[in-house]
Amino acid sequence: MANFSPVTGRYVTFEVDDPDLGGEYKVFFLENGRGQPLVCQHTAGCHNHQWRGVLEDPEITSSYRVIAYDLPRHGKSDPPNNREWWKEEYRLTTDFYTRFIVAFCDALELERPIFMGSSFGGNVALQLAYRYPDRFKAVIPVEAADYSPGFFLDWWQHPHANAAQVCASGVWDLMAPQSPDRDRWKTWFYYTQGSEAFRGDLYFYSVDHDLRGKLGEIDGDRCPVVMLTGDYDYLTTPQMTEATAKQIKNAEFMEMKGIGHFPMSENPPLFNTYLRRALELIQRKTAKVTGPAR
Repeated sequence: MANFSPVTGRYVTFEVDDPDLGGEYKVFFLENGRGQPLVCQHTAGCHNHQWRGVLEDPEITSSYRVIAYDLPRHGKSDPPNNREWWKEEYRLTTDFYTRFIVAFCDALELERPIFMGSSFGGNVALQLAYRYPDRFKAVIPVEAADYSPGFFLDWWQHPHANAAQVCASGVWDLMAPQSPDRDRWKTWFYYTQGSEAFRGDLYFYSVDHDLRGKLGEIDGDRCPVVMLTGDYDYLTTPQMTEATAKQIKNAEFMEMKGIGHFPMSENPPLFNTYLRRALELIQRKTAKVTGPAR
């Protein structure tokens, strides 16, 4: 007997206003559940399959409408429809990245969603709390820090290298060795498919994203920030994430034990236990702000 997933996928087309990368985008997203919207951003060079463990978790989706999109140029989302994008070098900027996310949420008519992203998606979660605190109920930056230098490198697309293999192999030792082999190999496989966009994503990650000296301007009461990092992540260490959280008013930090840089795909059941704690913490924080229902 066939076993059908409750997750559904579809496209939405909308405009993003940006002087450099703006235009009309046709974006693919997966969703499941009902209730408070929870919008999920994948890691650099990857796609929304990374969030399938969250999308198919019945406990989470009983209270949350989980939405995981493919960033333009990733997965099933195309480059812009109305520009000669093939004549440009792709470099993801902070301005476009944050404007795209807000435009996506507007297109789906999401009222104050919770935003969660991992790695370069975690970094943009911090940027959203900094730039658009009133648009989001809360943010969950996963494997994130205020600054992540050193990874915008030419050899990610070197002509003498198999770019897909280089990108995929680069993620292997960032995962915890005790994570299930089945899920680690899936994460590796996802990265063999996204090498064309990987270097351009890292422009945001290592060059354009820099919140040093600005974290004190993020108000964790206005937009709660709950940061999660795995103890096997040597790229963005728990110490780096904790140091970032300490500079944000009333931000929270959780160290995830026994997991690495790709927690939602390398070990979904373990990651979901920490995610549930983060969501419960956000519920308590936002209840204090809004007060009891009348």
